Amino acid sequence: MIETPYLLFLGDAPDKLAAKVAQGIRDWRPDNAVGQFRMEGCKADMGLPDMTLAEAKAAGAKTLVIGVANRGGVISQAWKKVLVEALEEGFDLASGLHNLLRDEPELKAVAEATGRQLHDVRIPSVKYPIANGEKRTGKRCLAVGTDCSVGKMYTALCMDREMKDRGLKSSFRATGQTGILVTGEGVPLDAVIADFMAGSVEWLTPDNDADHWDHIEGQGSLFHVSYSGVTMALIHGGQPDALVLAHEPTREHMRGLPGYALPSLEALRDTALPLARVANPDCQVIGVSVNTQNMSDEDAKAYLAEVEDRMGLPATDPYRYGAGKLVDALLALG
Repeated sequence: MIETPYLLFLGDAPDKLAAKVAQGIRDWRPDNAVGQFRMEGCKADMGLPDMTLAEAKAAGAKTLVIGVANRGGVISQAWKKVLVEALEEGFDLASGLHNLLRDEPELKAVAEATGRQLHDVRIPSVKYPIANGEKRTGKRCLAVGTDCSVGKMYTALCMDREMKDRGLKSSFRATGQTGILVTGEGVPLDAVIADFMAGSVEWLTPDNDADHWDHIEGQGSLFHVSYSGVTMALIHGGQPDALVLAHEPTREHMRGLPGYALPSLEALRDTALPLARVANPDCQVIGVSVNTQNMSDEDAKAYLAEVEDRMGLPATDPYRYGAGKLVDALLALG
């Protein structure tokens, strides 16, 4: 069990998007975040008090959470000095990086000497099955994106919250480090051996009541050459009844791939839906989730109206304007 509350470590994040783990915790579990620790040159800001390790400890923080998701998931040498000092100050450490805390000899030695815990949440803890493709009871919704980090997790969390607010049966199913740190459970999908990825999604979304919806946290993008594999595992293992298209319209290129332009929403629809219907022939695209955080209110509403007119689907920024339209479309499936 990871002890709360947290001090969110933003390190030397080059931009806000690089600190998406911290942002997710800040937005969805604000009571667990007492402050942030930023190194020199950090370009991310969660709007939390900047604290030293001693100040955060005095404020009650128990775990330093690495809130940065950098390319490749590595612990830089520049971070290690702070992480060692945090252990010596009495903090546990939690990380969702591929570069495991427990694999760093210096961190492991200091943790053992101080009696502190190292929590690597990107470690599969279950022996997952190979997918069998058998139909499961209950219903499932998956957000698929034009790119990475466009708001797929936020879409699922917002839809889950909207359904629960209406008294409906719903669960958010975490598949990445941020979702796991937000909810406390899930499958670290991109750390699962490839042959078992789809099976782990089947395991995560088991048989349920006929009127229960699982909102599966999306990952990667079918159009992102670095991370398309994890998206395919979600599409086939999740057997979604409904797809939501997720998009961030202000980007100039794919995240981390300056040579690749973002696909259109139409291209995403026409690629993702046939693949989803391999596992669930009844799957439907029910709406569009647009991340408008970099747009004015006027521009955001105009863009959403244009998308609705062009795509013939309800479109909203579920975090900014609510997920009501998407949930209405979901329930209309019957």
